[in-house]
Amino acid sequence: MGEFNFKDFVSAFIALFAVIDILGAVPIILDLKQKGHIVNGLKATLIASSLLVGFFFAGDMMLNLFQVDIASFAVAGAFVIFLMSLEMILDIEIFKNNGPIKEATLVPLVFPLLAGAATFTTLLSLRAEFASVNILLALALNMVWVFIVLKMTDRVERLLGLGGIYIIRKFFGIILLAISVRLFTANLTQLIEQFQNLT
Repeated sequence: MGEFNFKDFVSAFIALFAVIDILGAVPIILDLKQKGHIVNGLKATLIASSLLVGFFFAGDMMLNLFQVDIASFAVAGAFVIFLMSLEMILDIEIFKNNGPIKEATLVPLVFPLLAGAATFTTLLSLRAEFASVNILLALALNMVWVFIVLKMTDRVERLLGLGGIYIIRKFFGIILLAISVRLFTANLTQLIEQFQNLT
């Protein structure tokens, strides 16, 4: 686990805060609620935390077990984010929930918004730089922040109103589109390089 270092803890916290970006996900969460989907903040936080901690300790082994590298995983996550951005920008519904459980806690909230490819990749990168105790504490503090934001989304909805939410939804749809393109191109380059090395 290593020793606690405040500077490393802050660095890990900032990196995870930026990549999880729960504030940027607020318009998506509000949109899901408006469509009648149930978003359980506590359940989402606990599941995302469990997945991220599990991946932190066994991520490499899990991906190798399915013969999937992190670059391929990131490209898959980029496709999901891309489709979500199209929903927001074009006012169309791609992620349909026709089952008996009208809940959006797992998809798309937990994956890919909270525990997506970008967060997994960041955790693996941080593990190579900092002691585990600093990263896990930073992750725990981020998850507390995530829970607080998820519990306050209704207040945000009342504060902004329908018009404000609509504008923010369009804006963050474009942001998500840019993130998906960046994630796709960066990891596609890695996949091409790996393919070239094999041939």
